[in-house]
Amino acid sequence: MNTVASLPLAPRLLIKPSLACFSRKDVGRYGGIKVYAVLREDGAEFARNNNLEALFQVDDPGPRAPVKKFLDVNEALEVVRFDIQYCDWRARQDLLTIMLLHSKVVEVLNPLAREFKSIGTLRKELAELQQELEKAHNQQVHLSEARVSSALDKLAHMETLVSAPSTAEPPTSSSLSATASSTARVRAKNKQPRRRLDVSGPVKPYNPSLKNFWYPVAFSSDLKAPDTMVPIDCFEEQWVIFRGKDGRPGCVQNTCAHRACPLHLGSVNEGRIQCPYHGWEYSTDGKCEKMPSTKMLDVRIQSLPCFEQEGMVWIWPGDDPPKATIPSLLPPSGFTVHAEIVMELPVEHGLLLDNLLDLAHAPFTHTSTFAKGWSVPSLVKFLTPASGLQGYWDPYPIDMEFRPPCMVLSTIGISKPGKLQGKSTRQCSTHLHQLHVCLPSSRNKTRLLYRMSLDFAPWLKHVPLMHLLWSHFAEKVLNEDLRLVLGQQEGMIDGANVWNWPVSYDKLGIRYRLWRDAVERGADDRLPFSSTQAESLS
Repeated sequence: MNTVASLPLAPRLLIKPSLACFSRKDVGRYGGIKVYAVLREDGAEFARNNNLEALFQVDDPGPRAPVKKFLDVNEALEVVRFDIQYCDWRARQDLLTIMLLHSKVVEVLNPLAREFKSIGTLRKELAELQQELEKAHNQQVHLSEARVSSALDKLAHMETLVSAPSTAEPPTSSSLSATASSTARVRAKNKQPRRRLDVSGPVKPYNPSLKNFWYPVAFSSDLKAPDTMVPIDCFEEQWVIFRGKDGRPGCVQNTCAHRACPLHLGSVNEGRIQCPYHGWEYSTDGKCEKMPSTKMLDVRIQSLPCFEQEGMVWIWPGDDPPKATIPSLLPPSGFTVHAEIVMELPVEHGLLLDNLLDLAHAPFTHTSTFAKGWSVPSLVKFLTPASGLQGYWDPYPIDMEFRPPCMVLSTIGISKPGKLQGKSTRQCSTHLHQLHVCLPSSRNKTRLLYRMSLDFAPWLKHVPLMHLLWSHFAEKVLNEDLRLVLGQQEGMIDGANVWNWPVSYDKLGIRYRLWRDAVERGADDRLPFSSTQAESLS
Protein backbone atom coordinates (compact mmCIF):
# COMPACT_ATOMS: atom_id res chain seq x y z
CA MET A 1 0.00 0.00 0.00
CA ASN A 2 1.41 3.39 -0.99
CA THR A 3 2.28 5.98 1.62
CA VAL A 4 0.61 9.36 1.34
CA ALA A 5 3.15 12.17 1.53
CA SER A 6 2.86 14.48 4.49
CA LEU A 7 4.43 17.73 5.54
CA PRO A 8 8.05 17.47 6.72
CA LEU A 9 8.37 16.69 10.41
CA ALA A 10 4.56 16.65 10.81
CA PRO A 11 2.80 13.60 12.27
CA ARG A 12 0.67 11.36 10.09
CA LEU A 13 -1.90 8.75 11.04
CA LEU A 14 -1.85 4.99 10.74
CA ILE A 15 -5.47 3.95 10.22
CA LYS A 16 -7.09 0.53 10.08
CA PRO A 17 -10.69 -0.35 9.16
CA SER A 18 -12.86 -0.75 12.25
CA LEU A 19 -14.55 -4.13 11.93
CA ALA A 20 -16.41 -3.53 15.18
CA CYS A 21 -18.02 -0.48 13.67
CA PHE A 22 -19.55 -2.43 10.78
CA SER A 23 -21.47 -4.65 13.16
CA ARG A 24 -22.29 -2.04 15.76
CA LYS A 25 -25.68 -0.40 15.83
CA ASP A 26 -26.01 3.27 14.81
CA VAL A 27 -22.78 3.31 12.81
CA GLY A 28 -22.99 5.37 9.63
CA ARG A 29 -23.62 4.12 6.13
CA TYR A 30 -19.97 4.15 5.12
CA GLY A 31 -18.54 2.17 8.02
CA GLY A 32 -16.11 3.42 10.63
CA ILE A 33 -12.39 3.73 11.10
CA LYS A 34 -10.08 3.61 14.09
CA VAL A 35 -6.88 5.59 14.49
CA TYR A 36 -4.25 3.40 16.12
CA ALA A 37 -1.05 5.41 15.85
CA VAL A 38 0.46 8.72 14.83
CA LEU A 39 3.79 8.54 13.00
CA ARG A 40 6.34 11.13 12.00
CA GLU A 41 7.79 11.23 8.51
CA ASP A 42 10.75 9.14 9.64
CA GLY A 43 8.39 6.42 10.85
CA ALA A 44 9.01 7.06 14.53
CA GLU A 45 5.96 6.73 16.73
CA PHE A 46 4.51 10.01 17.92
CA ALA A 47 1.50 8.68 19.84
CA ARG A 48 0.05 5.24 20.35
CA ASN A 49 -2.01 3.20 22.80
CA ASN A 50 -1.54 -0.53 23.18
CA ASN A 51 -2.29 -2.91 20.31
CA LEU A 52 -5.90 -3.39 21.32
CA GLU A 53 -6.92 0.23 21.86
CA ALA A 54 -7.39 2.96 19.29
CA LEU A 55 -6.39 6.54 19.95
CA PHE A 56 -9.87 7.50 18.83
CA GLN A 57 -12.67 6.19 16.65
CA VAL A 58 -14.71 7.82 13.89
CA ASP A 59 -18.17 6.30 13.50
CA ASP A 60 -19.00 7.73 10.07
CA PRO A 61 -16.13 9.26 8.09
CA GLY A 62 -18.41 10.10 5.17
CA PRO A 63 -18.40 8.96 1.52
CA ARG A 64 -15.64 11.36 0.45
CA ALA A 65 -13.19 10.42 3.18
CA PRO A 66 -9.96 8.89 1.84
CA VAL A 67 -9.77 5.14 2.38
CA LYS A 68 -6.07 4.46 2.93
CA LYS A 69 -3.82 2.94 5.49
CA PHE A 70 -1.85 6.18 5.84
CA LEU A 71 -3.34 9.66 5.87
CA ASP A 72 -1.57 12.96 6.17
CA VAL A 73 -2.63 15.49 8.79
CA ASN A 74 -5.02 17.44 6.56
CA GLU A 75 -6.76 14.27 5.39
CA ALA A 76 -7.10 13.06 8.97
CA LEU A 77 -8.66 16.33 10.07
CA GLU A 78 -11.04 16.08 7.12
CA VAL A 79 -12.13 12.65 8.36
CA VAL A 80 -12.93 14.05 11.78
CA ARG A 81 -14.82 16.94 10.17
CA PHE A 82 -16.99 14.46 8.27
CA ASP A 83 -17.75 12.71 11.55
CA ILE A 84 -18.89 15.96 13.16
CA GLN A 85 -21.14 16.63 10.16
CA TYR A 86 -22.61 13.17 10.66
CA CYS A 87 -23.32 13.95 14.33
CA ASP A 88 -25.05 17.16 13.29
CA TRP A 89 -27.18 15.25 10.78
CA ARG A 90 -28.19 12.69 13.42
CA ALA A 91 -29.10 15.42 15.89
CA ARG A 92 -31.31 17.08 13.26
CA GLN A 93 -32.97 13.74 12.55
CA ASP A 94 -33.70 13.27 16.26
CA LEU A 95 -35.24 16.74 16.46
CA LEU A 96 -37.33 16.06 13.36
CA THR A 97 -38.57 12.79 14.89
CA ILE A 98 -39.72 14.59 18.03
CA MET A 99 -41.46 17.31 15.99
CA LEU A 100 -43.31 14.71 13.90
CA LEU A 101 -44.46 12.86 17.01
CA HIS A 102 -45.77 16.09 18.52
CA SER A 103 -47.67 16.72 15.28
CA LYS A 104 -49.21 13.26 15.50
CA VAL A 105 -50.37 13.96 19.05
CA VAL A 106 -52.06 17.16 17.88
CA GLU A 107 -53.64 15.25 15.01
CA VAL A 108 -55.02 12.54 17.31
CA LEU A 109 -56.51 15.17 19.62
CA ASN A 110 -58.15 17.03 16.73
CA PRO A 111 -61.92 17.31 17.44
CA LEU A 112 -62.79 16.19 13.91
CA ALA A 113 -60.69 13.04 14.27
CA ARG A 114 -62.31 12.19 17.61
CA GLU A 115 -65.73 12.00 15.95
CA PHE A 116 -64.68 8.96 13.90
CA LYS A 117 -62.73 7.07 16.58
CA SER A 118 -63.77 5.35 19.77
CA ILE A 119 -62.38 6.39 23.14
CA GLY A 120 -60.50 3.09 23.37
CA THR A 121 -58.82 3.67 20.01
CA LEU A 122 -57.83 7.22 20.96
CA ARG A 123 -56.46 6.02 24.29
CA LYS A 124 -54.40 3.32 22.57
CA GLU A 125 -53.00 5.73 19.97
CA LEU A 126 -52.09 8.30 22.62
CA ALA A 127 -50.37 5.64 24.75
CA GLU A 128 -48.30 4.50 21.76
CA LEU A 129 -47.36 8.08 20.89
CA GLN A 130 -46.40 8.74 24.50
CA GLN A 131 -44.03 5.76 24.46
CA GLU A 132 -42.48 6.94 21.20
CA LEU A 133 -42.04 10.46 22.57
CA GLU A 134 -40.37 9.16 25.73
CA LYS A 135 -38.06 7.02 23.64
CA ALA A 136 -37.17 9.95 21.38
CA HIS A 137 -36.59 12.34 24.28
CA ASN A 138 -34.73 9.97 26.58
CA GLN A 139 -32.78 7.72 24.24
CA GLN A 140 -32.18 9.57 20.99
CA VAL A 141 -31.43 12.95 22.57
CA HIS A 142 -29.04 11.34 25.06
CA LEU A 143 -27.29 9.53 22.22
CA SER A 144 -27.01 12.72 20.17
CA GLU A 145 -25.47 14.56 23.11
CA ALA A 146 -22.98 11.75 23.60
CA ARG A 147 -22.15 11.69 19.86
CA VAL A 148 -21.49 15.43 19.73
CA SER A 149 -19.37 15.32 22.89
CA SER A 150 -17.38 12.39 21.52
CA ALA A 151 -16.85 14.08 18.15
CA LEU A 152 -15.59 17.27 19.80
CA ASP A 153 -13.24 15.19 21.95
CA LYS A 154 -11.85 13.58 18.78
CA LEU A 155 -11.29 16.96 17.18
CA ALA A 156 -9.53 18.32 20.28
CA HIS A 157 -7.36 15.21 20.41
CA MET A 158 -6.43 15.60 16.74
CA GLU A 159 -5.54 19.25 17.23
CA THR A 160 -3.32 18.28 20.17
CA LEU A 161 -1.49 15.70 18.07
CA VAL A 162 -1.07 18.04 15.12
CA SER A 163 0.17 20.99 17.18
CA ALA A 164 2.61 18.95 19.29
CA PRO A 165 6.27 19.79 18.63
CA SER A 166 8.56 17.45 16.75
CA THR A 167 12.32 17.77 16.32
CA ALA A 168 13.15 14.76 14.18
CA GLU A 169 15.17 15.13 10.97
CA PRO A 170 13.47 14.43 7.61
CA PRO A 171 13.70 10.75 6.57
CA THR A 172 16.00 9.46 3.88
CA SER A 173 13.54 6.80 2.75
CA SER A 174 9.76 6.82 2.49
CA SER A 175 9.19 3.15 1.86
CA LEU A 176 6.60 1.30 3.89
CA SER A 177 9.11 -1.32 5.06
CA ALA A 178 11.44 1.31 6.46
CA THR A 179 8.51 2.95 8.22
CA ALA A 180 7.40 -0.30 9.81
CA SER A 181 10.87 -1.30 11.00
CA SER A 182 11.55 2.15 12.45
CA THR A 183 8.20 2.09 14.22
CA ALA A 184 8.95 -1.28 15.78
CA ARG A 185 12.35 -0.12 17.04
CA VAL A 186 10.95 3.03 18.62
CA ARG A 187 8.09 1.09 20.21
CA ALA A 188 10.49 -1.31 21.88
CA LYS A 189 12.87 1.42 22.98
CA ASN A 190 10.51 4.14 24.13
CA LYS A 191 7.49 2.38 25.57
CA GLN A 192 5.96 4.92 27.93
CA PRO A 193 4.45 3.88 31.27
CA ARG A 194 0.76 4.45 31.84
CA ARG A 195 -0.04 7.82 33.37
CA ARG A 196 -1.41 7.79 36.90
CA LEU A 197 -2.47 10.07 39.70
CA ASP A 198 -0.16 10.29 42.69
CA VAL A 199 -2.26 10.27 45.86
CA SER A 200 0.10 8.53 48.23
CA GLY A 201 1.84 8.88 51.55
CA PRO A 202 0.37 10.32 54.74
CA VAL A 203 -2.18 13.06 54.07
CA LYS A 204 -0.34 16.36 53.75
CA PRO A 205 -1.41 19.54 55.55
CA TYR A 206 -4.26 21.27 53.75
CA ASN A 207 -3.30 23.93 51.24
CA PRO A 208 -4.68 27.36 52.26
CA SER A 209 -6.23 27.76 48.80
CA LEU A 210 -8.77 25.05 49.64
CA LYS A 211 -10.14 27.27 52.40
CA ASN A 212 -11.28 30.01 50.04
CA PHE A 213 -14.74 28.56 49.44
CA TRP A 214 -18.09 28.61 51.16
CA TYR A 215 -18.50 25.36 53.13
CA PRO A 216 -21.84 24.04 54.43
CA VAL A 217 -21.21 22.88 58.00
CA ALA A 218 -24.63 22.25 59.55
CA PHE A 219 -28.33 21.99 58.79
CA SER A 220 -30.57 24.81 59.98
CA SER A 221 -32.59 22.19 61.83
CA ASP A 222 -29.54 21.59 64.06
CA LEU A 223 -29.96 25.14 65.39
CA LYS A 224 -33.71 25.17 65.95
CA ALA A 225 -33.60 26.17 69.60
CA PRO A 226 -32.09 29.61 70.36
CA ASP A 227 -29.78 28.14 73.01
CA THR A 228 -28.34 25.42 70.74
CA MET A 229 -24.64 25.19 69.87
CA VAL A 230 -22.95 23.06 67.20
CA PRO A 231 -19.20 22.47 67.66
CA ILE A 232 -17.33 21.65 64.45
CA ASP A 233 -13.80 21.07 63.24
CA CYS A 234 -12.82 22.59 59.91
CA PHE A 235 -9.32 22.38 58.43
CA GLU A 236 -7.94 21.24 61.79
CA GLU A 237 -9.35 24.24 63.64
CA GLN A 238 -12.14 24.13 66.22
CA TRP A 239 -15.22 26.33 65.87
CA VAL A 240 -18.66 26.60 67.41
CA ILE A 241 -21.87 27.78 65.72
CA PHE A 242 -24.81 29.41 67.53
CA ARG A 243 -27.54 31.96 66.88
CA GLY A 244 -27.11 35.60 67.90
CA LYS A 245 -29.64 38.07 69.23
CA ASP A 246 -31.02 38.65 65.73
CA GLY A 247 -31.54 34.91 65.19
CA ARG A 248 -28.81 34.68 62.58
CA PRO A 249 -26.09 32.03 62.97
CA GLY A 250 -22.53 32.97 63.79
CA CYS A 251 -19.28 31.03 63.95
CA VAL A 252 -16.52 31.75 66.48
CA GLN A 253 -13.46 29.85 67.59
CA ASN A 254 -14.30 27.21 70.16
CA THR A 255 -11.79 28.52 72.70
CA CYS A 256 -12.26 31.17 75.37
CA ALA A 257 -9.72 34.00 75.21
CA HIS A 258 -9.26 33.83 78.99
CA ARG A 259 -8.07 30.29 79.79
CA ALA A 260 -8.67 28.38 76.51
CA CYS A 261 -11.71 26.53 77.81
CA PRO A 262 -13.94 24.97 75.08
CA LEU A 263 -16.93 27.27 74.68
CA HIS A 264 -19.30 24.55 73.51
CA LEU A 265 -19.24 23.17 77.07
CA GLY A 266 -21.03 26.33 78.17
CA SER A 267 -24.40 27.78 77.18
CA VAL A 268 -26.05 30.42 74.99
CA ASN A 269 -27.61 33.35 76.83
CA GLU A 270 -29.51 36.07 74.96
CA GLY A 271 -27.60 35.47 71.74
CA ARG A 272 -24.16 35.23 73.40
CA ILE A 273 -22.14 32.09 74.04
CA GLN A 274 -20.97 31.84 77.65
CA CYS A 275 -17.77 30.15 78.77
CA PRO A 276 -18.50 27.58 81.51
CA TYR A 277 -15.27 28.43 83.36
CA HIS A 278 -15.65 32.10 84.38
CA GLY A 279 -18.76 33.22 82.52
CA TRP A 280 -17.19 35.35 79.78
CA GLU A 281 -19.75 35.87 77.00
CA TYR A 282 -19.09 36.38 73.29
CA SER A 283 -21.33 37.62 70.47
CA THR A 284 -21.42 36.05 66.99
CA ASP A 285 -18.71 38.44 65.75
CA GLY A 286 -16.31 37.20 68.46
CA LYS A 287 -16.43 40.28 70.70
CA CYS A 288 -16.46 39.61 74.44
CA GLU A 289 -19.46 41.53 75.79
CA LYS A 290 -19.51 40.33 79.39
CA MET A 291 -16.79 39.59 82.00
CA PRO A 292 -18.29 38.84 85.40
CA SER A 293 -16.34 39.68 88.56
CA THR A 294 -13.67 41.81 86.84
CA LYS A 295 -13.12 45.03 84.94
CA MET A 296 -14.37 44.88 81.34
CA LEU A 297 -11.54 44.57 78.81
CA ASP A 298 -11.49 44.88 75.02
CA VAL A 299 -11.20 41.20 74.12
CA ARG A 300 -12.16 39.45 70.93
CA ILE A 301 -11.87 35.89 69.64
CA GLN A 302 -11.67 34.90 65.99
CA SER A 303 -14.89 34.60 64.01
CA LEU A 304 -15.69 33.48 60.47
CA PRO A 305 -18.15 34.83 57.89
CA CYS A 306 -21.31 32.81 58.42
CA PHE A 307 -24.50 32.66 56.35
CA GLU A 308 -27.71 30.68 56.33
CA GLN A 309 -29.33 29.65 53.05
CA GLU A 310 -31.93 27.07 52.02
CA GLY A 311 -31.81 25.16 55.28
CA MET A 312 -28.02 25.02 55.62
CA VAL A 313 -25.42 27.02 57.56
CA TRP A 314 -22.28 28.00 55.62
CA ILE A 315 -18.91 29.38 56.70
CA TRP A 316 -15.96 30.90 54.84
CA PRO A 317 -12.71 29.65 56.48
CA GLY A 318 -10.28 31.26 54.01
CA ASP A 319 -8.27 34.47 54.11
CA ASP A 320 -9.60 35.80 50.79
CA PRO A 321 -12.74 37.98 50.83
CA PRO A 322 -15.87 35.78 50.74
CA LYS A 323 -17.55 35.33 47.39
CA ALA A 324 -20.85 37.14 46.98
CA THR A 325 -22.84 34.04 45.99
CA ILE A 326 -23.42 30.67 47.61
CA PRO A 327 -24.38 27.69 45.42
CA SER A 328 -27.86 26.23 45.78
CA LEU A 329 -28.00 22.67 47.10
CA LEU A 330 -31.77 22.27 47.06
CA PRO A 331 -33.17 19.11 45.45
CA PRO A 332 -34.93 19.53 42.08
CA SER A 333 -38.50 20.77 41.92
CA GLY A 334 -41.05 18.19 43.02
CA PHE A 335 -38.83 16.57 45.68
CA THR A 336 -39.54 16.54 49.42
CA VAL A 337 -36.72 16.36 51.96
CA HIS A 338 -37.16 13.27 54.13
CA ALA A 339 -33.90 13.02 56.09
CA GLU A 340 -31.00 15.21 57.19
CA ILE A 341 -28.20 13.28 58.87
CA VAL A 342 -24.80 14.33 60.24
CA MET A 343 -21.95 11.89 60.87
CA GLU A 344 -18.36 12.26 62.03
CA LEU A 345 -16.13 9.83 60.13
CA PRO A 346 -12.48 8.88 60.79
CA VAL A 347 -11.32 9.30 57.17
CA GLU A 348 -9.82 12.12 55.12
CA HIS A 349 -12.48 13.95 53.13
CA GLY A 350 -10.76 13.42 49.76
CA LEU A 351 -10.85 9.64 50.16
CA LEU A 352 -14.54 9.82 51.04
CA LEU A 353 -15.25 11.96 47.96
CA ASP A 354 -13.34 9.45 45.80
CA ASN A 355 -15.69 6.77 47.11
CA LEU A 356 -18.89 8.77 46.61
CA LEU A 357 -17.92 9.66 43.02
CA ASP A 358 -17.49 5.98 42.13
CA LEU A 359 -20.50 3.79 41.35
CA ALA A 360 -18.72 0.84 39.75
CA HIS A 361 -17.99 -0.62 43.20
CA ALA A 362 -21.68 -0.88 44.16
CA PRO A 363 -22.44 -4.50 43.06
CA PHE A 364 -19.34 -5.70 44.93
CA THR A 365 -19.53 -3.58 48.09
CA HIS A 366 -23.21 -2.84 48.76
CA THR A 367 -24.55 -6.37 48.38
CA SER A 368 -26.69 -6.16 51.51
CA THR A 369 -28.15 -2.68 50.96
CA PHE A 370 -29.14 -0.65 47.90
CA ALA A 371 -27.21 -2.74 45.32
CA LYS A 372 -28.57 -6.08 46.49
CA GLY A 373 -29.50 -8.06 43.39
CA TRP A 374 -27.55 -5.89 40.97
CA SER A 375 -25.77 -7.86 38.29
CA VAL A 376 -22.19 -7.01 37.36
CA PRO A 377 -22.23 -5.19 34.00
CA SER A 378 -19.71 -6.03 31.31
CA LEU A 379 -18.89 -2.32 31.06
CA VAL A 380 -19.56 0.64 33.36
CA LYS A 381 -19.17 4.15 31.97
CA PHE A 382 -19.61 7.67 33.29
CA LEU A 383 -20.77 9.91 30.44
CA THR A 384 -19.98 13.58 30.84
CA PRO A 385 -19.21 16.68 28.74
CA ALA A 386 -15.60 17.15 27.72
CA SER A 387 -15.14 19.85 30.37
CA GLY A 388 -17.47 19.21 33.25
CA LEU A 389 -17.91 17.75 36.70
CA GLN A 390 -21.31 16.16 36.13
CA GLY A 391 -22.89 13.49 33.97
CA TYR A 392 -24.74 10.19 34.16
CA TRP A 393 -23.84 6.55 34.66
CA ASP A 394 -24.32 3.83 32.08
CA PRO A 395 -25.92 1.30 32.60
CA TYR A 396 -27.32 2.66 35.88
CA PRO A 397 -30.15 5.25 36.06
CA ILE A 398 -28.09 7.65 38.13
CA ASP A 399 -27.10 11.27 37.42
CA MET A 400 -24.18 12.59 39.46
CA GLU A 401 -22.31 15.84 39.97
CA PHE A 402 -19.28 16.94 41.96
CA ARG A 403 -19.86 20.51 43.07
CA PRO A 404 -16.79 22.29 44.45
CA PRO A 405 -15.45 22.34 46.99
CA CYS A 406 -16.78 19.18 48.69
CA MET A 407 -20.34 18.33 47.59
CA VAL A 408 -21.74 15.38 45.64
CA LEU A 409 -25.29 15.52 44.27
CA SER A 410 -26.98 12.51 42.72
CA THR A 411 -30.42 11.62 41.40
CA ILE A 412 -31.31 7.92 41.30
CA GLY A 413 -34.16 6.34 39.37
CA ILE A 414 -35.67 3.64 41.57
CA SER A 415 -38.59 2.35 39.53
CA LYS A 416 -37.15 -1.19 39.50
CA PRO A 417 -34.70 -1.76 42.36
CA GLY A 418 -32.28 -4.57 41.58
CA LYS A 419 -32.86 -4.28 37.81
CA LEU A 420 -31.36 -0.95 36.88
CA GLN A 421 -29.51 -1.78 33.67
CA GLY A 422 -30.69 -0.09 30.51
CA LYS A 423 -32.66 2.64 32.30
CA SER A 424 -32.00 6.37 32.52
CA THR A 425 -33.31 8.64 35.25
CA ARG A 426 -35.72 10.20 32.76
CA GLN A 427 -37.30 6.84 32.10
CA CYS A 428 -37.95 6.18 35.79
CA SER A 429 -41.15 7.44 37.34
CA THR A 430 -39.82 7.72 40.91
CA HIS A 431 -36.51 9.11 42.09
CA LEU A 432 -34.31 9.56 45.12
CA HIS A 433 -32.10 12.65 45.37
CA GLN A 434 -29.01 12.69 47.58
CA LEU A 435 -26.69 15.40 48.82
CA HIS A 436 -23.37 14.46 50.43
CA VAL A 437 -21.22 17.22 51.95
CA CYS A 438 -17.73 16.11 52.98
CA LEU A 439 -16.36 18.82 55.25
CA PRO A 440 -12.58 18.50 55.80
CA SER A 441 -12.44 18.43 59.60
CA SER A 442 -8.82 17.28 59.80
CA ARG A 443 -6.35 15.16 57.87
CA ASN A 444 -8.03 11.98 59.08
CA LYS A 445 -11.54 13.13 59.90
CA THR A 446 -14.59 14.21 57.88
CA ARG A 447 -17.87 15.77 58.93
CA LEU A 448 -20.48 14.28 56.59
CA LEU A 449 -23.78 16.05 55.99
CA TYR A 450 -26.31 13.86 54.19
CA ARG A 451 -29.71 14.95 52.89
CA MET A 452 -32.16 12.57 51.21
CA SER A 453 -35.21 13.63 49.19
CA LEU A 454 -37.93 11.77 47.27
CA ASP A 455 -40.28 12.83 44.49
CA PHE A 456 -42.98 10.42 45.67
CA ALA A 457 -44.76 9.41 48.90
CA PRO A 458 -44.48 12.78 50.70
CA TRP A 459 -46.57 11.32 53.53
CA LEU A 460 -43.58 9.22 54.61
CA LYS A 461 -42.09 12.34 56.14
CA HIS A 462 -44.85 12.37 58.75
CA VAL A 463 -44.63 8.71 59.76
CA PRO A 464 -43.44 8.47 63.39
CA LEU A 465 -39.83 7.32 63.84
CA MET A 466 -39.29 7.25 60.07
CA HIS A 467 -36.17 9.39 60.44
CA LEU A 468 -34.66 6.65 62.60
CA LEU A 469 -35.19 4.15 59.80
CA TRP A 470 -33.51 6.44 57.26
CA SER A 471 -30.60 7.01 59.64
CA HIS A 472 -30.18 3.27 60.19
CA PHE A 473 -30.15 2.56 56.46
CA ALA A 474 -27.70 5.41 55.71
CA GLU A 475 -25.36 4.19 58.43
CA LYS A 476 -25.52 0.64 57.10
CA VAL A 477 -24.63 1.76 53.57
CA LEU A 478 -21.83 3.94 54.86
CA ASN A 479 -20.33 1.17 56.98
CA GLU A 480 -20.02 -0.99 53.87
CA ASP A 481 -17.82 1.71 52.36
CA LEU A 482 -16.05 2.79 55.52
CA ARG A 483 -14.14 -0.42 56.11
CA LEU A 484 -12.67 -0.16 52.61
CA VAL A 485 -11.83 3.54 52.77
CA LEU A 486 -10.20 3.09 56.18
CA GLY A 487 -8.06 0.37 54.61
CA GLN A 488 -7.05 2.79 51.86
CA GLN A 489 -6.15 5.41 54.45
CA GLU A 490 -3.96 2.95 56.33
CA GLY A 491 -2.27 2.06 53.06
CA MET A 492 -1.63 5.73 52.32
CA ILE A 493 0.06 6.15 55.69
CA ASP A 494 2.44 3.38 54.64
CA GLY A 495 3.09 5.11 51.30
CA ALA A 496 0.58 3.38 49.01
CA ASN A 497 -0.90 5.27 46.05
CA VAL A 498 -4.69 4.98 46.11
CA TRP A 499 -4.95 6.17 42.48
CA ASN A 500 -2.26 3.95 41.03
CA TRP A 501 -4.19 2.56 38.05
CA PRO A 502 -7.25 4.62 37.01
CA VAL A 503 -9.66 3.13 34.47
CA SER A 504 -12.57 4.42 32.41
CA TYR A 505 -15.25 4.43 35.13
CA ASP A 506 -13.00 6.53 37.40
CA LYS A 507 -13.57 9.63 35.26
CA LEU A 508 -15.48 11.75 37.78
CA GLY A 509 -13.11 10.89 40.63
CA ILE A 510 -10.16 11.78 38.40
CA ARG A 511 -11.69 15.13 37.57
CA TYR A 512 -12.21 15.89 41.25
CA ARG A 513 -8.53 15.14 41.90
CA LEU A 514 -7.44 17.30 38.96
CA TRP A 515 -9.68 20.12 40.19
CA ARG A 516 -8.25 19.89 43.70
CA ASP A 517 -4.68 19.79 42.41
CA ALA A 518 -5.31 22.90 40.31
CA VAL A 519 -6.81 24.77 43.26
CA GLU A 520 -3.80 23.94 45.40
CA ARG A 521 -1.53 25.20 42.60
CA GLY A 522 -3.53 28.43 42.35
CA ALA A 523 -4.95 27.62 38.90
CA ASP A 524 -8.64 27.49 39.81
CA ASP A 525 -9.61 30.36 37.49
CA ARG A 526 -10.52 27.78 34.83
CA LEU A 527 -11.54 24.15 34.68
CA PRO A 528 -8.32 22.30 35.47
CA PHE A 529 -8.72 19.59 32.88
CA SER A 530 -9.46 19.04 29.24
CA SER A 531 -10.99 16.00 27.65
CA THR A 532 -7.51 14.84 26.66
CA GLN A 533 -6.19 15.08 30.21
CA ALA A 534 -9.13 13.27 31.73
CA GLU A 535 -9.19 10.49 29.17
CA SER A 536 -5.44 9.88 29.31
CA LEU A 537 -5.83 8.92 32.95
CA SER A 538 -8.75 6.62 32.35
